[in-house]
Amino acid sequence: MEDYYAVLGVSPDATVEEIKSAYRRLIREWHPDVCKKPNAHEQSIKIIEAHEILSNPETRRQYDYHRSQQNR
Repeated sequence: MEDYYAVLGVSPDATVEEIKSAYRRLIREWHPDVCKKPNAHEQSIKIIEAHEILSNPETRRQYDYHRSQQNR
């Protein structure tokens, strides 16, 4: 399972605003139209997925639950 907190570079107790800020910063940096690195497209997809999961309280709760079960 992808560590979405690591993708965005935020801690698991990050606020919604911190997640939003990290997403905006990273997507500007990694957007394929701007970044010419070969993996820019794949990285931008990971950033978008992480933001979609962590910015919604319900999906974040489910993600955190599954993440905690894997760490046992």
